[in-house]
Amino acid sequence: MLKAIRSSSLCLQQVNRLSTPYRGVFRSVVPNKNPKLLQRLFFCSDSSDGSGSGGSESVSAVVEESENESKSAIVPTAIKKPDDYLTDPKLLAALVESRKRQAPYAGAFLVKDDPEAKGSDAEKNIYDLKGKELLNRLHEVGTLAQITSITGDQVVLIGHRRLRITEMVSEDPLTVQVDHLKDAPYNKDDDVIKATSFEVITTLKDVLKTSSLWRDHVQTYNQLIYRPGRPFLHIGDFNYPRLADFSAAISGSNKLQCQQVLEELDVYKRLRLSLELLKKEMEIHRIQETIAKAIEEKISTEQRRYLLNEQYKAIKKVASLTNNLFVIALFCCNSKELGLETDDKTALTDKFRDRIDPNKEKIPAHVLQVIEEELKKLQLLEASSSEFNVTRNYLDWLTALPWGNYSDENFDVLRAQQILDEDHYGLSDVKERILEFIAVGKLRGTSQGKIICLSGPPGVGKTSIGRSIARALNRKFYRFSVGGLSDVAEIKGHRRTYIGAMPGKMVQCLKSVGTANPLVLIDEIDKLGRGHAGDPASAMLELLDPEQNANFLDHYLDVPIDLSKVLFVCTANVIETIPGPLLDRMEIIPIAGYITDEKMHIARDYLEKSTRDACGVKLEQVEVTDAALLSLIENYCREAGVRNLQKQIEKIYRKIALHLVRQGAQNEPSDLVSESTEDSGESKESNDEPSSDTTEEAEIVETTVSATLTQNPDDQASDSKDNEATNVTIDKVFVDEKNLADYVGKPVFHAERMYDQTPLGVVMGLAWTAMGGSTLYIETTRVEQGEGKGALHLTGQLGDVMKESAQIAHTVARAILADKDPENLFFANSKVHLHVPAGATPKDGPSAGCTMITSFLSLAMNKHVKKDLAMTGEVSLTGRVLPIGGVKEKTIAARRSGVKTIIFPLANKRDFDELAPNVKEGLDVHFVDDYNQIFDLAFDLHTEK
Repeated sequence: MLKAIRSSSLCLQQVNRLSTPYRGVFRSVVPNKNPKLLQRLFFCSDSSDGSGSGGSESVSAVVEESENESKSAIVPTAIKKPDDYLTDPKLLAALVESRKRQAPYAGAFLVKDDPEAKGSDAEKNIYDLKGKELLNRLHEVGTLAQITSITGDQVVLIGHRRLRITEMVSEDPLTVQVDHLKDAPYNKDDDVIKATSFEVITTLKDVLKTSSLWRDHVQTYNQLIYRPGRPFLHIGDFNYPRLADFSAAISGSNKLQCQQVLEELDVYKRLRLSLELLKKEMEIHRIQETIAKAIEEKISTEQRRYLLNEQYKAIKKVASLTNNLFVIALFCCNSKELGLETDDKTALTDKFRDRIDPNKEKIPAHVLQVIEEELKKLQLLEASSSEFNVTRNYLDWLTALPWGNYSDENFDVLRAQQILDEDHYGLSDVKERILEFIAVGKLRGTSQGKIICLSGPPGVGKTSIGRSIARALNRKFYRFSVGGLSDVAEIKGHRRTYIGAMPGKMVQCLKSVGTANPLVLIDEIDKLGRGHAGDPASAMLELLDPEQNANFLDHYLDVPIDLSKVLFVCTANVIETIPGPLLDRMEIIPIAGYITDEKMHIARDYLEKSTRDACGVKLEQVEVTDAALLSLIENYCREAGVRNLQKQIEKIYRKIALHLVRQGAQNEPSDLVSESTEDSGESKESNDEPSSDTTEEAEIVETTVSATLTQNPDDQASDSKDNEATNVTIDKVFVDEKNLADYVGKPVFHAERMYDQTPLGVVMGLAWTAMGGSTLYIETTRVEQGEGKGALHLTGQLGDVMKESAQIAHTVARAILADKDPENLFFANSKVHLHVPAGATPKDGPSAGCTMITSFLSLAMNKHVKKDLAMTGEVSLTGRVLPIGGVKEKTIAARRSGVKTIIFPLANKRDFDELAPNVKEGLDVHFVDDYNQIFDLAFDLHTEK
């Protein structure tokens, strides 16, 4: 029966013993005066059972140590013991008694880890356990240890052989019945065992050569064992079991691995386990050497650079004060060594290779070939040569491009619809085209490049639509403007031979976004210039042509670039100024101006909300009525877009913000009360009126700001400084049609209708402008009458096309008058003056012929045209009505002017049918293909009033 000694960790240690038995030499790490320091005990093996090499050779050690200390350490080290780490006094007393009875033996067993305990709690639980609970926590296999000495609470033991617990005898202290274990029989001449043992010995020798720590281990064992005439321990003295035990003992493995070796009775398997532990130790040593070498190199490099920097500063200071050639040369050498003068070619090469290595398989072969050639060229060039910098910059651009890197597109049509609706109101035709593009990409699995041109007046949202498309598709967005661009090199890049050469806009775009399939917005493509540096419009053909941009060649890079996955979105105000070949490559999506209803929605749901947030005004602090917005749109912002409308709304909210801050209504209501009190020059009670200054300002914006103070009645007689404002009420700021002028000034536009009922010779026409549609009056009057004095005089800054239209209209009107009233000789005997008002504005276009003919006939026949009638269309000499453009813009202009009846050419019926219902609502539209139909509508149906 043996007393069981508990240990928190187990280390196997065994060395070969000659005829002289081993003596265990133990040194306590805990001074007697400090019982709180941790005890550390070592056990050496003994094979005194007389079984020889095949006997039961036991080996064990009990080590109580902290987790921070290496378990392979042999030399005792002082480690502080936790306060709650206590020695079992009953166990210590039992060991002392056993030694006195000449039965100085005890069993040393490793305690299993408690999976539920953490940290120091595990050590507490060990000494709290008693009896059966403690037995269950012990490993079955342990070591028979001889008690050699006991000093205070320090016990010195010598391990002898392996034991296995069979049953418990008593609980406190734990006493158990054990069996002595012997190694399983084995063949000493077995080749596998020999080879394994030789590998263990070889690994031990390798480790002893490379690791000073292992040499210290062996030296310590040599000191622990008394061996006359043998100054050092020889590995060759071991037999197979002892070799395995010794290797595992000094391997530094954790306690469970050592316990596994202790429990293994098969000699070959024990050798294998020990060899694995040695190999792991060897690998750890290699990693340690690698880490040490890396840290040493880093420290050496930093120290060297620090010294060179200090030398550089000192030499530079001396060189600045003297012209000594030696000092200047030393300065140059030192700066070159620091890398301050030129870039290191090897470092540059490594940088460029690091860029291309992650995506090397995606880079085209011809591009990789060029990169490799340039890298070799860079190594051969002198860093001081101009060609070196050219090659370096070229490689910098060439390796920075996203060759084959594509962003993951989102083909969710519902998500795209939501994004487009969030950013823009209306524009259903544009949104539908974008959704079609996404749907095709979803069905194909990938989208292809496309060239879309958004044309329309300023301020309708062409650029912002491009951003929304990029967000809907999950593509990177890049924008550049070509308005006024006259240099081809901006598109195609410069030749590398030029000083300051750079790639074109597309290469810069790809480098900036980092993907090969971005959305590129080309703004103002209708305003491309043309100068001495070439024709940019022609250079854009290669960029935008789907058949060519798969191999776009930039002059700087001089290697083909695939732009077939890029989605190009161009914007233009008018498409007439875009060259025909360039226009042929684009898909035109016209964006007309907004009608009043659409502007109201945009102002209320988009512009007002964003402006209110930008100005820091809260929703409950202000209210802008619908009447105010309607007046703002009709009298201040009649243009087709909404950019000016946004400016006017921002102007309103800036004034509101100023008013709120002056009144102290934002965030600090108590300050408002104190300021009002100071302005009035007297203390105010809880229900006083605001000061006169406040009242005057409130009258300007037609709003009332009232301050209500709630005070304790007991404090009403106290000084005003002691009054506390507990409640302040600020009324909303109302902006309506009546006080709108106080925020944005007087109305800019008045009613477009010059006449409620057009007089003789005056007809309302419809015109298209870059700002959208507008009404246009054609006025004619007779200036001279006499036989044979028929003539035509034109004014109003008309263009050549409108002058020709007037001549044609005069001829057609004479023919119609001769047919309708042969006796009327008005045109033969009258000089007629035709004028188009707003003479300061240039006017031109092929759509005023019908209006001019009607004006001539009204004057000649002395008949008024129908009230609230507007028309547009060009005529031929035979009276045929020709189609026109800008149907939506002209319809919007007619609605804005209160027109009820509109006459369009028959060929434009399809364009009118495509308009939104709210645009066509309330209009009586007639489609004609001959002027005689207009004559009947304009005169025969007119009712004199």
